[in-house]
Amino acid sequence: MFFTDERLQFFRPLTSKYREQIVECLRLLHERLYSARADYGESLKREQVLDIFSEALERAPLLEGDDEDGSRFKSNREQASWILTSLIENGWLERQVDQATFQSTYPFSRMGRLFAQSLAEAHGHNTRTRHRNTRNTLNALSAFAEHGEVYDLLDAHEYAERIIADFTDIIAELEERKRQLVREVEAQQLVQQASDQFFDFMERRFQPDLAVRLSADSVEKHRERIQDVISRIRRKPREWKAEAERELRRLAPDLLADERSSILWQLLDGIEGCLRNAADIMLPALRRTLQSFTQRADIIIRQLSYLHSQKHSDIVGLCRELSALPAEEQAKRLSTAGEEMAVVNLALVDPGQVKLRERRERPPVQSLMETLDAPEDDTLRTLAVNQLLDKAFNVNASGLRTYLRAALGNGRQLNTRDLPVNSANDLLALSHVIALASAEHAASGLRVRIEPSGETISNETYFDRRDGFIIDLEHDEHA
Repeated sequence: MFFTDERLQFFRPLTSKYREQIVECLRLLHERLYSARADYGESLKREQVLDIFSEALERAPLLEGDDEDGSRFKSNREQASWILTSLIENGWLERQVDQATFQSTYPFSRMGRLFAQSLAEAHGHNTRTRHRNTRNTLNALSAFAEHGEVYDLLDAHEYAERIIADFTDIIAELEERKRQLVREVEAQQLVQQASDQFFDFMERRFQPDLAVRLSADSVEKHRERIQDVISRIRRKPREWKAEAERELRRLAPDLLADERSSILWQLLDGIEGCLRNAADIMLPALRRTLQSFTQRADIIIRQLSYLHSQKHSDIVGLCRELSALPAEEQAKRLSTAGEEMAVVNLALVDPGQVKLRERRERPPVQSLMETLDAPEDDTLRTLAVNQLLDKAFNVNASGLRTYLRAALGNGRQLNTRDLPVNSANDLLALSHVIALASAEHAASGLRVRIEPSGETISNETYFDRRDGFIIDLEHDEHA
């Protein structure tokens, strides 16, 4: 269970009017502990954590709420101390005491770190390269096929699952961005802000991520190569796959559905399913969403252009001003405006500028069919030899039944030790005679029961050693 022990009220800090400030504290603390600028050789003590929280409180706004008193804290330091205590009590942070110095440090708990990482990623300051999960899946699968490390297979399965999540995330982001642009453009005072955010999104998010996702790192591009690697893994020797299965059962026993199933096959099938859903369902959905977003963006750009062109030409205000003037003044101003707007000019054409365009001659197209020469004798000989070899080792069901009927004669039971070999066809039929017990041959009317005799036949002309069987004819409707 998730809500147990210290996590019983895990999300309580994010339900008050201080939730935006607490989220900013979590983001800043996560950046201080786990980003590239973190000092991993030093653990944060109480005063350092309070300094980080105080800085976060200066950035984040206080949301209005009816159930809270606005004058509860006298300073940011006092509020930072209250936030630290709340995060510890509800399972976001842990208090660890050094037994040597008796000083306390305050790292994230495991669940607190996972949720704080999500809040930090949602802030959108970091450059994301999640479109490379398809390539990561291919690389991890290739490493597993080459070296047999089951960790690579588990990584490949995790990357494959992330492909679907990445598509869902980018589709949701495009839809949210489209709705946000529409809302901001509808408000006249936010037109410039909407245009700046739109072009910033196209430059920082669309070009680096979506363009690469739909071209260089497209799931369709790597799908065939990943399928080839999976097929190569399935064709590995039995001992290699058995060793991989044992390692998977030892490392990930929770993935085992039942004792008769295979974790190796389950992971490979899961990767194939993720790629199939990504290529057949999620990628078309992303393209439809992207098309809808670009259409909406085109409408927004047209609206912005129209609003910008009308910024310095207030037609309604000008008409209102003219209507307040006397008729003579109106006629005078309109006449002056008409003279300024008249742009018709008469002029003579310069003969030196008039030139005839030369017609380009199209090169002739050679459409004659080339006559092919007759094949050489060596080629014909090679083809004939290949056809004869294919026919020589061809064993069909009818030939097997005919051979067995001739060997049985009038009897109903026969030992394979007594089967005759008088020709090459008889030798081939003898080597495939056990296949007569299959369902395909049984459906043709020849039903036999084959049981091992327990003896080993050796010292023969064509086989070094073979097992003996008793063939019992049960029913033959053609006999």
